[in-house]
Amino acid sequence: MPYGIQQPAVSSQLIQLEKDLNTVLFQRRPFALTHEGEELYQFVAPFFGNLTQMGKRLRGNAEPLLRLASTPTIIRNHLPPPLKELRKTFKGFKLAIREIEPTQAEPLLRNREIDVVISFWERQPVGGIKFQKLGNFSMSLLVPEAAPFKSAEHLLREVLEMPPGLISLSGETSLTKIFQQELGHRKLAWKQSIEVNSLDLIQTYVLDGFGYGLSIHIPGVSLPRGVRMLPLKGFPPLSVGLFWLGKMTPIAAAFSEEMQRYVRSLFIPSGGQR
Repeated sequence: MPYGIQQPAVSSQLIQLEKDLNTVLFQRRPFALTHEGEELYQFVAPFFGNLTQMGKRLRGNAEPLLRLASTPTIIRNHLPPPLKELRKTFKGFKLAIREIEPTQAEPLLRNREIDVVISFWERQPVGGIKFQKLGNFSMSLLVPEAAPFKSAEHLLREVLEMPPGLISLSGETSLTKIFQQELGHRKLAWKQSIEVNSLDLIQTYVLDGFGYGLSIHIPGVSLPRGVRMLPLKGFPPLSVGLFWLGKMTPIAAAFSEEMQRYVRSLFIPSGGQR
């Protein structure tokens, strides 16, 4: 046992804990956690597992750790440039990256499993979660190169007559919600036929002829050959930004600055004017 605690003292504390919880946490012989004991263990294990690293961090002798979460498209296309710049200041820092859907962001932040999330903004964050806007991105429809549509408006007129297949993210995501709301304002209806969990998969299924995709235009990301983008003019843009809980660590704050600088560069044309 760590911290110099003797076995009798541990047994006494466990017995007291079982009395307080009014439940059996483990079988004595042979030793095994009960279902309730396993539940409690899974709840407290992350806290005790991170104590050593937290102690080092508080003493100032831990290697900087940055834990990020975002969608696969952002992770692959847009995280490498700011992270390369960050390495110039924080050499040898540890990095953990997790692919998530936007709906997973809040639980990860509240459980302290992630330092910063890059995701869509849907509503005002609450409970200590903060948001820094990176930019607005316009919605678009993806169609096969050979599709006869000259514009998104042309395609949407066809929806009134014979709805084609709509490939999009989950109905819980900001992108799909805002798109469907705007369709409703225009007295249009276009039900989702295929649900996927990434913008990349939307491109794949459009390319394979399963229908037309709902996506966003992200500067610097090129489409695969055989897929064409039709901007959805007049549809509300989506805000993408950084989410975090409480006070940022120094490395997270530095990453935030690099990410903002990188996104600003995406919106500057080659001539240097915005």
